[in-house]
Amino acid sequence: MDSAMVIRALGALSQEHRLAAFRLLVQAGDEGMPAGAIAEKLGLVASSMSFHLAALANAGLVTQRRQSRLIIYSANYGVMNALMGYLTENCCGGVPCTTEEMCCPQPMATANDPEEDVA
Repeated sequence: MDSAMVIRALGALSQEHRLAAFRLLVQAGDEGMPAGAIAEKLGLVASSMSFHLAALANAGLVTQRRQSRLIIYSANYGVMNALMGYLTENCCGGVPCTTEEMCCPQPMATANDPEEDVA
C-alpha cells in the first residue's frame, strides 16, 4: 500500500460517522448491509449516509454491490488489512510480528543507556 492510499483511507476514517459506519460494516462481515440499515443503526438520514459511504468507497475501504433495488455495502478487508500492515510494519523494529503476538516495540537504545555498557 502506498502512502497516498494510506492518507486517503485515514482521511476517510477521520470523520465520526464514517468511522462508525466502517466499524459497523466490519462487524457485518462479507454479507454487508444496505445503506438504509446503516443509516438507521447510526441515527443518520439516508442522504447523509450516502455521502459518507461514498467517501469510504472512494478510499477503497468499502465495496458496493446492487441487490435488487438496494445497494449493499461491505468492508473491504483486503484494504483494511493492508492499512493495518502499513501502520504496524515497523512496530517491532522492522521484524514482522506473528499473528499470535501483539506488537510490543522495544525501547530504542541510546548512547547514554547504561544497559548498552554491560557486556
